Amino acid sequence: MFDLLHPGHIDILTVARNTADALVVGVNSDESVRRLKGPTRPVRSDAERAYVLAALECVDLVVIFPDDTPLNLVRHLKPDVIVKGGDYSEDTIVGATEVKSWGGRVVVVPLTPGHSTTAIIRKLSENS
Repeated sequence: MFDLLHPGHIDILTVARNTADALVVGVNSDESVRRLKGPTRPVRSDAERAYVLAALECVDLVVIFPDDTPLNLVRHLKPDVIVKGGDYSEDTIVGATEVKSWGGRVVVVPLTPGHSTTAIIRKLSENS
């Protein structure tokens, strides 16, 4: 969801970029984030999140998708590789089965300890 970009996100994006010729990043729409994370999220709008990600050198394209999962986007783009953070396993990554079905691969990037959007929001709330 890349709500508040942090070092853990950068680690995932860097690994993702190193797996392919181009990096397309799917970003949940504001509506899907609210459905998944609750009424106080996202902190930044989908347009803001997409803008920040698109400015990164490692990112070639950002696509905002309205669904709760990126399955329709994965089926449409048919990527060679799908990359997710270590809070997922290959069995729980939406679209992994599809990517593997056309000969692609799945990469799970270990989480960067001490970095999460939820922890950042909690810390900011405690300090306000």
